[in-house]
Amino acid sequence: MSTVTAAGRSASGPATNGTATAPGWHVVVSADRAHFDRVEAWNGPDPTIAYPRFCPERRFPLTGEQVLIGRRSRSRGSYPDIDLAGPPEDVAVSHLHALLVAQPDGGWAVVDLRSANCTFVNDADDPIQPELPVPLADGDHIHVGSFTRITLRATPL
Repeated sequence: MSTVTAAGRSASGPATNGTATAPGWHVVVSADRAHFDRVEAWNGPDPTIAYPRFCPERRFPLTGEQVLIGRRSRSRGSYPDIDLAGPPEDVAVSHLHALLVAQPDGGWAVVDLRSANCTFVNDADDPIQPELPVPLADGDHIHVGSFTRITLRATPL
């Protein structure tokens, strides 16, 4: 089973508890203006954070049993699998923000790791509860930070 190491990396190994990772899943990371506007309405404008003028989509495959979401930091020893350090960098994303966890049915769930700015699923007004897995389906969105949207996708086999 995969675990998150002290350095913040996920260490993948063979499944020993019957949980197998379904092949063919990935995430697409993009900027979401509607989420940015909701965060500003919720917290008030932050002059240090601006919506990015350009944010190319980035894709990350989901492999192993756990995939860490956050921002790389050598000084903190955090090296997430889905590194949102940029560009553009969403500084409202915690260094160890959330975790994607493979489910026994072949799907995925997201867990907020007690991040400073919460984790939202789809367009919910309320954040998910920390440390409680929330099952996801193909096309679901995870919102982290001020503007980051992570879309779960099943890759056709």
